[in-house]
Amino acid sequence: MKLNHINLVVTDIPKAIGLFVNQLGFKCFTNRNDRMAILTNTDAFALVLWSSSLNREQTVQYPENFHIGFYQPDRESVLAVYESLQGLEVTFESEPKKIRNTFGFYFHFEHLMIEISMIPTSFE
Repeated sequence: MKLNHINLVVTDIPKAIGLFVNQLGFKCFTNRNDRMAILTNTDAFALVLWSSSLNREQTVQYPENFHIGFYQPDRESVLAVYESLQGLEVTFESEPKKIRNTFGFYFHFEHLMIEISMIPTSFE
């Protein structure tokens, strides 16, 4: 079974598109009036960005520790993403460092936590 897509709720669709396109390598497939956008990456993964204004209560809520993660091929690529995020409206948990059996970092964009790391040496 292959994951088709994930739907993430954000408050600012254009800003989220900018982050995922400019820093994380996605392409914007469609943007429907800044209320819903579909982005894709080189793995043919679809990322749906959904405006919180379309929710009944117009809020964004993720469970504690919910996050999405993206693998990078090597340490230099992790560091390059970290550097590209400097100066943006994101909050870092820490600088890139050893995380379990890999190297990476977490950052927060709006209400969403995102992990950038190398493919682990093992999954133990």
